[in-house]
Formats: sequence, structure tokens, C-alpha cells
Amino acid sequence: MKAVRAHRYNDLPQLDNVEIPKVTGPFDVLVRIGAAGLCRTDLHIVEGQWDHIQHPRLPYTLGHENAGWVVQVGSAVTGLSEGDAVILHPLVTCGLCRACRSGDDSHCANATFPGLNVDGGMAEYLLTNARAAVKLDRALQPAHVAALADAGLTAYHAVRKALPLLPPGSHAVVIGAGGLGHIGIQVLAALTAATITVIDRSEGALHLAKSIGADHILNPVEPNDTLATRVQDLTGGGADVVFDYVGEHGTPELGLAFLRNRGSYFTIGYGGEVSLPTLDLISREISVVGNLVGTYTDLEELMALTADGKVTLHTSSYPLGAYAEAIRDLEAGKVTGRAILVPEGR
Repeated sequence: MKAVRAHRYNDLPQLDNVEIPKVTGPFDVLVRIGAAGLCRTDLHIVEGQWDHIQHPRLPYTLGHENAGWVVQVGSAVTGLSEGDAVILHPLVTCGLCRACRSGDDSHCANATFPGLNVDGGMAEYLLTNARAAVKLDRALQPAHVAALADAGLTAYHAVRKALPLLPPGSHAVVIGAGGLGHIGIQVLAALTAATITVIDRSEGALHLAKSIGADHILNPVEPNDTLATRVQDLTGGGADVVFDYVGEHGTPELGLAFLRNRGSYFTIGYGGEVSLPTLDLISREISVVGNLVGTYTDLEELMALTADGKVTLHTSSYPLGAYAEAIRDLEAGKVTGRAILVPEGR
């Protein structure tokens, strides 16, 4: 089969011919890939940023946002059959550790992470396990939802955690209306009665944000202090929650400046730093909250919202063999929504 594989950090991945993985374990599931998402995490992987965390053995296949059809299952798998359309949780978890038993499976002590430390789904087939597979509603196709496996899951997880902080009359600010942010906006609109203000430098992204649930949109063309003042005025003293889907290039500083006292800054994007005097943290009683992917239950709930038409993934589709073009477009900021790679004939 064809697979997009990283051979050396800071080099363009290669399209290799490799063996189709085989079902050997009782809970294994072999999936014929319908689409695999390409996101900035993949760029960071190629740059080697995840090497000291995940310790992958090069070369290996990229792709952590995957959906497709079941081809074969292990002897102990129930509830999945050949031909079932599925979306795959990005982690392959054990189900037995303390985190898994408490429903916090995104922090499984024994997980593997396809696309980060083992072979992923930018290929024609992917081997995973039954705990990762969420069966899709008949109304959904793998290519329409693949990037929700991480981008959507992460965006949903952050909003889900923030629900107690966003009662009617509250105000949420979203920084970044791109691949993750445009999903987060839809989830906010579906699950809360909060007023939503979206900030992005792309007029196209802002137009999309307005069409999917944003009440106010802002393009930060003015100096940061002026923008902070505008947000404070627009929100009546600051946001209850700021969702930062960028997490670099100065957005953490901005996000903290947008908060009202006792507000919460949720960082979802990464790459920058959060710097805050402890006196400000104490005197304003603000919270800084990290967000990592989401749970299996989060992904099930997100698929339910998607099947109901309350979340729509906006994608730019590329053939698997055009992965290099997709990477260049993503690096250049030319991708609207999420980029997906689709194996030929799917």
C-alpha cells in the first residue's frame, strides 16, 4: 500500500510502498482509510517538535485524524463488522489503567498514538483497535468527518469542559477561526447561549465564522492594547472564557488581556508561552486551562452533533499522492478549514 512517511526531521515526508498491516490481536481492527486529516501538528511532527515526547522510530507513517471502513476485526471484537464506516479516536488505549477506567482515556498510561509514535493513517490502510473506533451514522461519510478525529475532538473537548462557565448572558471569545476554531465556534453555538466574539486576521475565516454562529467578528489590524480595549468594551468588561485556538505569535498574551476578573483562558493551540505575574493571577482570580485532544465519549457526542447537522467540517481535499502540495498550502496559510488526504479511488 502507499503511505506518507517521515524519514528525517525537517525533510519533506516520502510516499512509500509498504506492507498492509495485519490483524493479529483479539481487539485489532483493520480500517481501509477514506480520508486522513493534515494539520499543523503534522508540520510540528516533521520539524521534530514531538520527538522528545513521543519518541517515534523513523521512518513511520503520519496521520492522526482518520476515518474509513472496517476491513477485518480480531476474534474478540463485537459491535463492528466488515464494511462499517468508522471514525477513529486518535489514541489506541488499553482500557485498564486508572485514566481509562475513570473515562479519561485521552491520558491512558499505555496508549499508542498513530501518526505520532506508531504508523498513522496517511495511507491506504490503518491498524487500530476496537476501543478507538466510533461507528458513523448512515448520514456521514469518512471523508466528511475524518479531521474531526483530532481537530474536532480537541475543539469539542475544550468547549465541553467550559460549559459550567458559560451560562446564558455570558461571553466567549474565540481566537482563531481556522481548522480548529471553526469547529469550536459551531460547538459553542450548539451547546451554549453565550455571546460569541471571534478574532482572526483572515477575512475569509471571519466570514465563515459569522455564517456558523459568531455574533461579533474582529480583525486585529490595530495594536494589541487597542484590540484588548475593543474586546473589553464589546464584552462589557471582558470575556468569561477565551478559547485560544492559535496558542502562539502573541495570542496567549492577548487572550489573558481579554478576560474579565475570574475569567478562564483555555489554550488549545500551542507553540507559544503563557507568561503571567502571579499577583495578577491571584488578584484577578483568573484560570489558565490546558486542553489535550478529548475522550472517546467526547468523540461520540461530537459525531451525534455532526449527524444532526449542528457541526459541519469545512475541508480542502487532496489526493494522497498530492501530500506535498497539501503541506505547502498549509504552511502558506492557503487552506480553508481543514486539509484532508484521500487515497486514490476512495
